[in-house]
Amino acid sequence: MTQTLAPDLTRVRTARNAVFVVFALAGVVFSSFASRIADSKAALGLSAGQLGLTLFAASCGSVLALPFAGRVADRMGASRTVVAGMCVSAVGLVAVGLAVDVARSRPLMAAGLFLLGMGVGLWDVAMNLEGAAVERLLGRNVMPHFHAAFSGGTVVAALVGSLMSWAGVSLVPHFLGALAVAAVLGWWGVRAFLPRAVEEKTTEADEQAATVPAAGKPRSAWLEPRTLMIGMVVLAAAFTEGTANDWIAVGFVEGHGLPAWAGVLAFAVFLSFMTLGRLLGTGMLDRYGRVPVLRATFALAAIGSIMVIFGNPVVAYAGTAVWGIGASLGFPVGMSASADDPARAGARMSVVATIGYTAFIGGPPLLGFLGDHFTVLKALLVVTAMVFLGMLVIPATRESGTLVPGAPEPAGTE
Repeated sequence: MTQTLAPDLTRVRTARNAVFVVFALAGVVFSSFASRIADSKAALGLSAGQLGLTLFAASCGSVLALPFAGRVADRMGASRTVVAGMCVSAVGLVAVGLAVDVARSRPLMAAGLFLLGMGVGLWDVAMNLEGAAVERLLGRNVMPHFHAAFSGGTVVAALVGSLMSWAGVSLVPHFLGALAVAAVLGWWGVRAFLPRAVEEKTTEADEQAATVPAAGKPRSAWLEPRTLMIGMVVLAAAFTEGTANDWIAVGFVEGHGLPAWAGVLAFAVFLSFMTLGRLLGTGMLDRYGRVPVLRATFALAAIGSIMVIFGNPVVAYAGTAVWGIGASLGFPVGMSASADDPARAGARMSVVATIGYTAFIGGPPLLGFLGDHFTVLKALLVVTAMVFLGMLVIPATRESGTLVPGAPEPAGTE
């Protein structure tokens, strides 16, 4: 017996709300650690270079998980893959807290970060696949809203982290509290994802509607020029966003001479305006399309990073806001563009995410090395250079027919 479309749309709306929650929780878990990077650096007595190499472990974990995350989600479903990612992330986050608070061990911290990165990689691809499926069924741009939920979660967690840092609360109780919230809300969220039957039915319908059927076995997504160029856009965006996540607080403390809590506050400003950019950017994408909007936001990221590097503390705080808006749309738009064809969404999104996450591999040690030689603030000039490189391949994200700027929303079907 075939299902009517109305129940499916009801489930899509429910799944949309669940995806918001799961994205927000990913932001909470990630930012709970990121907000305490400066405290961890001080507790373990790390130099900028040593911190960069330690953060490199999280990047390795993510990049190792990403290539097969799409296949895992295709086999297990997005909800189960998210649960697996949450569990691995939780183990890693607790290990990081114990490494800093109890063992005072940099190797143990690196091991925890490796697990945290691996869990986040699984979680990230699975929730983006679910978000892309919801976006496709709704027929309008909503992926930036999901990433705004992620940013909103990071803002809340960063503010909490700033308070914890100011109050001198150790990492373990802070992290356990964040994980408790993630466990309770995450249990509801994954249970409300799209049923596998609805996802399979939607993909089958899209495949049957294709105007050019695939001849034989499709080639690897790693051999598709458009997919690789989208990956480069996401690489530049991830580097721009990830560098801010890892180094803004440290840069304000060491470069502008501010206390640790004020550095975390700068991190929170960046996240707040990145959230705002994602909320407002969806309407801009619907009206003007991906390419012009991404060009404008990438330019803002370059301007904001320069303000942070060369301005006084007041200008630098304003720069974090501009930087946040500039970093807001590159990652979600790139992930959405990789999923324009639902039949190839899993494979292409894994490729794009893997390329993008290499920024987290190269970024921390590169910034740490440059920070040891030229100060952390001046090392942030690499962000400006990466932004301009990313602008060269932005046209690859152009809409391929699934979402067209200015197109009317699909009418309801009985």
